[in-house]
Amino acid sequence: MPHTHYTTLISAANLHERLTAAPGSVLVFDCRFDLADPAAGENAYALGHLPGAQYLHLDRDLSGPKTGKNGRHPLPDRSALVATLSLRGLNEGQQVVAYDAQGGAYAARLWWLLRWLGHDSVAVLDGGLKAWEAAGFPLVRDVPAPARGTFKAGAPLQVTVDAQAIVRNLATRELTVVDARAADRYRGENETIDPVGGHIPGARNRFYQDNLTADGRFKSAHALREDFTAVLPGITPEHVVLQCGSGVTACHNALAMEIAGLHGAALYPGSWSEWSADPSRPVATGPNP
Repeated sequence: MPHTHYTTLISAANLHERLTAAPGSVLVFDCRFDLADPAAGENAYALGHLPGAQYLHLDRDLSGPKTGKNGRHPLPDRSALVATLSLRGLNEGQQVVAYDAQGGAYAARLWWLLRWLGHDSVAVLDGGLKAWEAAGFPLVRDVPAPARGTFKAGAPLQVTVDAQAIVRNLATRELTVVDARAADRYRGENETIDPVGGHIPGARNRFYQDNLTADGRFKSAHALREDFTAVLPGITPEHVVLQCGSGVTACHNALAMEIAGLHGAALYPGSWSEWSADPSRPVATGPNP
């Protein structure tokens, strides 16, 4: 009997059922992270994680080298990421599930990266670690030692734009930029992470946490579609560019749009941390236009 193919979200119950019935059919990755304490996620993993889960570190595994001009979390080299994932046992076409304890903010980065590598059998655990524990499912401490997998990159299922495209768009306005950061940072207030506060001129604000309900699960497809249509009235997804502080939580908006059936938005990986590193690039402040 073929297994269900999850491409956006998977519930704790469905993941537990899959791990129980066919543990080798799914590869689970723990993506917990804390920007203020980069060791926190890995330390939490050591204290307890989902059965069979391996840890992926945002800085080491899910980002590339920083130059000081390419943002805080540049995309990893494609071949390097393929090597990381195949060493962790990923096979072509295998179901991947990513989770964290931060509302999916870091798990969505892995979801996006795998789609960027052409792998669509990837889902985020809806509600994350909290939902797993609330359902009464166990945590373990043993660390898997997988055999090398057969994973190879395919044609990207997600597209990117670079800073030059965003600069050109300041004049053409062919694309609509959506900023996933909290409203105060978007407005240029309370900036504690990047050296310059504000946003890309013309960008609209959609805080990624607004994709979630009070219990930390994603809103329904219908609710998300209504939300994004309100932010992007009359704008098709193919004309949308998603960004945030460093290209991480923008992937949460990408996942939310995919759940909503709004396919084709691009990611600006460098995001505000790259944009603001060049003093020649303009900065806007204040509320949504």
